[in-house]
Amino acid sequence: MKLFSPIKLGNLTLNHRVAMAPLTRSRAGQPGNVPTPMNVEYYRQRASAALIVTEATQISQQGQGYAWTPGIHSAEQVAGWKQVSDAVHAEGGRMFLQLWHVGRVSHPVFQPEGGLPVAPSALPVPGKTFIIDEHGHGVWGDVPVPQALTVEGIQAIIEDYRVAARNALLAGMDGVEIHAGNGYLLDQFINSASNHRTDEYGGSLEKRARLVLEVTRAVVEEVGADRVAVRLTPMGRFMGMGDETPEETFSYIVRQLDTLNLAYLHLVEPAMVGTVRDEQFDPRWDAIIARLRSEFKGVLMLAGGYDQQTAERALQEGRADLIAFGRPFIANPDLPARLQGNHPLNPADGNSFFGGDARGYIDYPALV
Repeated sequence: MKLFSPIKLGNLTLNHRVAMAPLTRSRAGQPGNVPTPMNVEYYRQRASAALIVTEATQISQQGQGYAWTPGIHSAEQVAGWKQVSDAVHAEGGRMFLQLWHVGRVSHPVFQPEGGLPVAPSALPVPGKTFIIDEHGHGVWGDVPVPQALTVEGIQAIIEDYRVAARNALLAGMDGVEIHAGNGYLLDQFINSASNHRTDEYGGSLEKRARLVLEVTRAVVEEVGADRVAVRLTPMGRFMGMGDETPEETFSYIVRQLDTLNLAYLHLVEPAMVGTVRDEQFDPRWDAIIARLRSEFKGVLMLAGGYDQQTAERALQEGRADLIAFGRPFIANPDLPARLQGNHPLNPADGNSFFGGDARGYIDYPALV
C-alpha cells in the first residue's frame, strides 16, 4: 500500500503517509493557555503518525478566538509545548506546530483590553465562537462585527507570525504550518466575500493574496523553507467564506507558494465545513484540486473526511502525497497500526471534542 511507503518531507523522512490533522480540542491549561501534562500525553499517544500537525495555536492574544486553545507567544507556552515535542520525539514522532490567527472569528472576552476582533473589513460574521461564560463554562457566543485592520496593524501581525515561528522551533517543533484556511484571518483576506478593502491588501486577487504570501515569506526567512508549510481551504464556506473566482485566486496563491520550496502544501477538501460533512460542496472541486496539484511541485497533503480506502486511492491516483486524518486520530491513538492491520476503529465521541477533561481525550484504548 502506498499509504505505508516512506516519503521525504523537507529535511525529514517519514516512514508512512498517515498524518494527524490539526484538531482543536480546547484543553489548554489555565491561566495562560499553556500546554499541560495531559496535552503531553495526548500527543505522545499519537506519535506513530507520520507527522503530527498540532491543534491550531494562536500567535498572539489578539489571535485567540476560542476558549482554552493554546498559544505560542509566551515563555510559559513555549515551555509547555517543549514538553509535548520532547515526548513525541522520544517516541520517534515528528511534529509541525500550526500557527493561527482567527481574525474576526473572535470575541471581546479574548481581545486585549476587551476590544473588537480584527479583520480585513468591518463586516458581519455568520457564525459563533466558543467562549467562557460568567460561570466558567464553555458556551457558543455570537461574533460581533469586527474592526478593519490598519496597514500598521497588518504589519504587526506579520511580525507576530515571525516571532511565533521562532518560538515554535524553540519549543522543539520540527516545523510550522501556517493556517491560511477555514475562515480565519489569512483566509478572510484571500476571499472576496470577506475582504472589501480598497488598499494594497484588497481588491484584485493579487492584493487579497498579498498577506498570506507576506506571512509565508517572513516565516520562511525566520526558520527556513524546509520547516514551513501552508494550509489552504479552496472553495471553503465556513464562517462566511466565498470567492468570486476561486480557481484563479487559489491557483495564483499556489503558484507563488510553489516558488518557495516549502516542506508541503496542505489543502482541505470542501466536503467538510468545520466539523460536519457538507453534502452540497461545490462540484468544481475536482477540477480545482487537479489544477492545484499540477501547479504545486512539492509535497501535497490532503484532508477532508478520508478513510483508508479513499486515502489509498488518492495516493495511487497522484492527487496527494500525504493524507491527514482528523476524527479517526481522536478516537484511535494508534491509527496507523489499525489501518495497516485492518483492525476495527474506535468510534469518536463528539460530545467530548471541545473542552473537558481526560475523558474522550486520552482514554481511548490502543490495540495493545
